[in-house]
Amino acid sequence: MTSLLFLIPLSLLVLVLAVVLFFWAVRNGQYDNMDSVALHVVLDDDRQPPVDSEPDN
Repeated sequence: MTSLLFLIPLSLLVLVLAVVLFFWAVRNGQYDNMDSVALHVVLDDDRQPPVDSEPDN
């Protein structure tokens, strides 16, 4: 029972910290553009692969 007196305030403190960090991230623009980063995977890469000067034997 005494452990609950420690764990309940600790869990509330962690919850408040998580909410504060979430709103800080939203305010600083961390979630502004979530779509374009996912599209970089499927876009073609215009760079050519490097050419080996000696063929493998």
